[in-house]
Amino acid sequence: MNFALILFVLLLLSGVAWLLDLLWLAPARRRAGRAGRPAWLEYTAGLFPVIMVVFMLRSFLVEPFKIPSASMLPTLLVGDLILVNKYTYGIRLPVINTKVMDLNLPQRGDVMVFRFPKDTSVDYIKRVVGIPGDVVTYENNRLTLNGQPVPLADAGEFYDPERLVYYRQYSEKLGEIGHKILTELDKPSFISGVDAFPFRERCTYVRTGVTCTVPPGHYFVMGDNRENSLDSRFWGFVPEKNIVGKAFFIWMNFSDPGRIGRFH
Repeated sequence: MNFALILFVLLLLSGVAWLLDLLWLAPARRRAGRAGRPAWLEYTAGLFPVIMVVFMLRSFLVEPFKIPSASMLPTLLVGDLILVNKYTYGIRLPVINTKVMDLNLPQRGDVMVFRFPKDTSVDYIKRVVGIPGDVVTYENNRLTLNGQPVPLADAGEFYDPERLVYYRQYSEKLGEIGHKILTELDKPSFISGVDAFPFRERCTYVRTGVTCTVPPGHYFVMGDNRENSLDSRFWGFVPEKNIVGKAFFIWMNFSDPGRIGRFH
């Protein structure tokens, strides 16, 4: 379901009713000495200001999302309700998602929401690992950027409340952003089920992993739950045109309200 399109259609319909009432129907009621709007106008023109505010906030400021999977553990849990900044990476026209103003570019370590390249009606959330021009290598369950290994530090155990199990977690730093990941360093790292994606020739797959050179205007993304995430290793790069925004705040988790707050 394209909620942005539905909201836009509702905005147009209620806006037409609002103008019709303002310019013609309301004056006619006053001349006839009638007070109040008919019911059909209350549910169209009457809702126009509310729909307008929601549309503007959702299109240009922040948009809410719900985390549906465990691919971003331990940073984000299933059921986290998050906010996504819609203007961090530039101003885009709603519905058609066309950028009209550049502001910032995604940086390594950002948690980014984007339209899935294989099905743009679906929104995905992953962490930006490689920016245009980067050489990203993920072999033996370890990450290397531009020939430099990304250090991992043991960060104890993480308890998964969904599966009621503990996992080993590690601290990692991409760019200026420090965060935690889940990975199994002794697990086989062969990547299977790889799609035939655009710029596939920029990736080399071997028994122990993959090396990709990120093309211009694209990004290489991965989940923080490294061995349980379908990401750029499998379906390729995220084009700039698919970007929705930068995730930054958990505004509710009904199973654990203590999770409310900013995250990196």
